[in-house]
Amino acid sequence: MTDRKDELATNLAKVERRIADACAAAGRERDEVTLIVVTKTYPASDVRILSELGVRHVAENRDQDAAPKAAACGDLPLTWHFVGQLQTNKVRSVAGYADFVQSVDRAKLVTALSKEAVRAGRELGCLIQVALDAGESARGERGGVAPGGIEELAGLVAAAPGLRLGGLMTVAPLTGEYAGREQAAFGRLMSLSTDLRGSHPAATMVSAGMSADLEQAVAAGATHVRVGSAVLGVRPGLR
Repeated sequence: MTDRKDELATNLAKVERRIADACAAAGRERDEVTLIVVTKTYPASDVRILSELGVRHVAENRDQDAAPKAAACGDLPLTWHFVGQLQTNKVRSVAGYADFVQSVDRAKLVTALSKEAVRAGRELGCLIQVALDAGESARGERGGVAPGGIEELAGLVAAAPGLRLGGLMTVAPLTGEYAGREQAAFGRLMSLSTDLRGSHPAATMVSAGMSADLEQAVAAGATHVRVGSAVLGVRPGLR
């Protein structure tokens, strides 16, 4: 356990330095960017170590992994983000532990999240996942609503009991005009965020950037970066 804690501490320090350097290069303060450590495929013991090391935001993308892990770590001062594509049959479970669902991309999901948040007596922060590889009215390969669908979906979230509109999220697209152009993709997301805040001023979160492209996300103005492998390593079989 000591070896693992040393490994995670070393990796975390490297990521913190990358974020700090990116903030300095962009003329931003370090506290403008929140690090979310994506703990998918890793055990609850790693989450506990991360908490000891000062991590306060963790993310998961599969409910079957996240639910037991969140329960096992329920005593820790953590904010849990669900970042994967979410099927409506998993919403009741996710609404029980997630503080934020970053992958809201359709009206049916908004309705389900609202119902279960109210049932659980909780308020869920919701980010609209934007698909920058989609046409104006389509969905992306990895989920997400096209830019043209943001305003309507945002209105549904803002009006739904038990939900709070937090902002926008994206994953750098692998296809389309932004493929291989992470900086441009994140810049586009920031432009869409500015538009959204015109009608929903409190929707200030912009979640973008992962292990390979967090610098580009910070440069574009992201408020949250989601980092997994750079902190936790790459598990055997997942390379």
